[in-house]
Amino acid sequence: MYQSKTPHRIARHPQPTQAAPVHRRKRTLAVALGMGLAVALSGCNDDTGKGDDKESAASKSPSENPSKSSSPSSGPEAPAGDEPMVEGWQTQTSQKHHFRYDVPAKAEKWKVLDKGTALSYTDKAGKPIVVMTAAANYREGGCSSHPNPDAIGQASKGQLATVGTTGGGKEGSLQENARNWAGNWGFAAYGGKDHKPKIEVSQAKPWKHGGIEGYTATARVTVTNRPSACVPPKAVVHSIAQKLPDGTMHGWVIYADQGVPDALNADDIKKIMNTVRPTGG
Repeated sequence: MYQSKTPHRIARHPQPTQAAPVHRRKRTLAVALGMGLAVALSGCNDDTGKGDDKESAASKSPSENPSKSSSPSSGPEAPAGDEPMVEGWQTQTSQKHHFRYDVPAKAEKWKVLDKGTALSYTDKAGKPIVVMTAAANYREGGCSSHPNPDAIGQASKGQLATVGTTGGGKEGSLQENARNWAGNWGFAAYGGKDHKPKIEVSQAKPWKHGGIEGYTATARVTVTNRPSACVPPKAVVHSIAQKLPDGTMHGWVIYADQGVPDALNADDIKKIMNTVRPTGG
């Protein structure tokens, strides 16, 4: 739902405020879990959208020894390069975060964005609290209302789902960051500080699939600020976290409206997640 069109920087459309970089400092967001239980989730996020999205020496993605898989490791072998795993789908690649994934074809209302385009939600000072790049959007051009106005870019285009990559810091464990990315994106995209959504974040589970050994977590969101019927009553966020040899942690995130016409269902999301794979190596 929410993206900009300016490569390699945080875009400032429609807001004129300069978005400050996030440099390895924890952003803590209070989200409601379960029956009103509030916990603090901190994000390991050095992604400002400014880094070059080029292949580096750290191309493999070893895990923090996940003991078992939350998704079958069997399935179609990942193709080399930018060829999709699913015939007719579109491939998106982030060399910066070492993820490659596929989304359905343009005819199915999916749009792959420029790799350097940064999507962000900001605080009241205009500083980004979450950022993603190498993104794709589902069904742009729908309802224009959204539950959080503090969005950078085309937040009013009415996307029903967004996928992208994030991370780059070294703070916390891989499991913690898998939960934080899911919870923080649910918090930011579906209300933010002024209209806090209710969020239930799962425990991180091992993810061993497509050449990635890491962790995954799920946030289930109940939206509390619905200025119009265009705003979904619920949403879901899934993350996949991997750790590179240099110690940096990187995340793949999909957040999707639920309870509205044409929303992605669980099978749709699972099929996309099963295409996530590392770049290189």
